[in-house]
Parts: sequence; C-alpha cells; structure tokens
Amino acid sequence: MLKNETSTSTQAIQWKCLESRKEGKRIHYGRFVVSPFKRGQASTVGIAMRRALLREVGGTSITRAKFHGVVHEYSTITGIQETTHDALANLKEIVLRSDSNDIWEAFSSVTGPKEVTAGDTSLPPCIKAIDNSQYVATITQPISPNVELEIERDCGYRIENSNAYKDGKFSIDAVFMPVRNVNYSIHLLGNSRATQEISFIEIWTNGSPTPHEALHEASEKLVDLLTPLSRVKCGDSSFPEEDKGCSDSTRSPSLQLQLGNASKLEGKFPGNMFIDQLELSARAFNCLKRAEIHTIADLLNYSREDLSKIRNFGQKSVDQVSKALWDRFAKRLPSETLGFNQWKP
Repeated sequence: MLKNETSTSTQAIQWKCLESRKEGKRIHYGRFVVSPFKRGQASTVGIAMRRALLREVGGTSITRAKFHGVVHEYSTITGIQETTHDALANLKEIVLRSDSNDIWEAFSSVTGPKEVTAGDTSLPPCIKAIDNSQYVATITQPISPNVELEIERDCGYRIENSNAYKDGKFSIDAVFMPVRNVNYSIHLLGNSRATQEISFIEIWTNGSPTPHEALHEASEKLVDLLTPLSRVKCGDSSFPEEDKGCSDSTRSPSLQLQLGNASKLEGKFPGNMFIDQLELSARAFNCLKRAEIHTIADLLNYSREDLSKIRNFGQKSVDQVSKALWDRFAKRLPSETLGFNQWKP
C-alpha cells in the first residue's frame, strides 16, 4: 500500500477540459479538472489560480475618447440621444480582444439617424470587438459625429481623473479584467486512506480570452512570478551594519533591498539595464518604448518636463517612473533638460 501511495504521489499534475460552452457572446464558460495533488496542495493551487485568473489575466479596453465640439463630460450633443457621460459609460463596456501591448487608435464616424453599436467602430486589424451589437448611442438627426478612441491592453483596472479632459478628449475608467468569475472545489481520490486530491475549476470570461486561454495565461503568470524566488541563494546577500545582532537563521535574503540601502545599490548601478526592470504599467512602458527609451541610462537623459512632453505620457506616469527609479536603483530624474550628467542622487 505504501509503495502504491508513493508511486501515485509522484505523478505529474495534469488538467483536462470537462466542459466548454458559450452562454452568450460575452459570457464564456469552462470547467476543468486538475489532478493529482497531495493532501493540501489542491487548496494552495486553487487559491493562487483564482487570484491570478481574476487579477493577472490581461484585457483590452477603451481608455480615451475624443468628441469634437464637446465642452465637458455632461454636455449634450445636438442630434445624439445620450449625454457625453452616458456615451462614455457605454464605450467602457465594449469588450475587445487584442494580443498587442501597444496603444492603438480607433475611429467612429456614422451618419444618422442610426443606432450606433460597437460594430460601427473602425478598429485596427489586431483588435476585434467580441460583440458587435453592444450599444453605444442613438443618432436622432442626419449628422455624422466623429469620435476618436484610444485602446490599450493591461491588467486590473484604472481609475482616471474625471476632470482630466481637454479639447473634448476624455479619460475612461478602464477595466482590464476579462475573467468574470472563478470557482474551485476539492475532492479526495480513492478510499478513506487516500493521500491524493483532485480539483475542479470553473471559469467565466467575457469572451476576449476563452476560459482555456485565461487558465493558460494565469498559469504562466504564476510561474513567472515564482521562478525568481527559486533562484535566490541565502549566501548572496550582504547585510547592513545595524543588522549584525541578528542570527543567520533570522536574516532574509531580501533584507538589504527592504531596508533601502541606497548607497550600495548606487555604486553597482547598471546603466544598460532595460526599463522592464522598473515594472511600470503597460501604458507608461509602451510610451517610453515608442520614444526610443529602452534602458535606464536612456531614461536618465530625460527630466520630468521632458517625459511629460512624450505623447500620452501624463503626470501620473512621470510620478510612477520617478518613484520606481528611486525605489529600485536610488536614482532620480535630472532636474533640468541638459542631459544625463544633470541627475541628482
């Protein structure tokens, strides 16, 4: 019996799709079985997978809209049934699919009278509307309003400043969360002496990724997140002087970084390190890439004022870059626009 238990406990964990169906254009359902686990492992994996599915799976959303001739968010537009605010709320709900992390532009120009839907938007080839019948607004007169849109891919959600509008360009509170709900259950395998568990995972998405694609992406994100921890060696870190009183068994390998030993980091700063290490939001990262800023050294050639002049790079992104530079490398952006040598530690 013990021999059988040992052999089965070392089996590779496998998964299988038990059911896959569309409950609507924007509701896709999938049910999966994952096994075998040792006692307690199924719960550990289930909790992590649920959080990764709900938080780490990326989605595509409209983040900005520009209405020509509109003064503010609550303006009424002649010939359109909805207010600007209502039209923005409807644009926020449009479900899009894209595998690109770039910022894309789309346009909508429809002649009324007509009921405008997601299918009336001219999208780039790499972006697809999941449900073309999603309602946007109703044009009640023979006019052709022009709307310019910006589309991004990211994770989680983004709250924008509702007062941050200029020349009819409005920011939209974007929701990049394509997974609507996740359930998991755990069951024992075998008899009362069984040492194995089996887990069932149910996933609902908005259709931009299928449940199968969402499960795959969430799994990859978890692996990428934990892989660096498996490479940590306790003997690799030096510790501050004030930590001499601590025993070796109580010291953490990441203690030096947590205490912010800026002087040591500064001396070892690699200027050719890529900006990926700053772990910026997708929007800030893409804007820097388009401006040909690829390394930390490139970034330190730009002052806060220089960065704010980059297209779509707002004050919030500038603050994010500045904080990441200081927290990770004890570096600051230059105070003037004279170049790399003007930065202050």
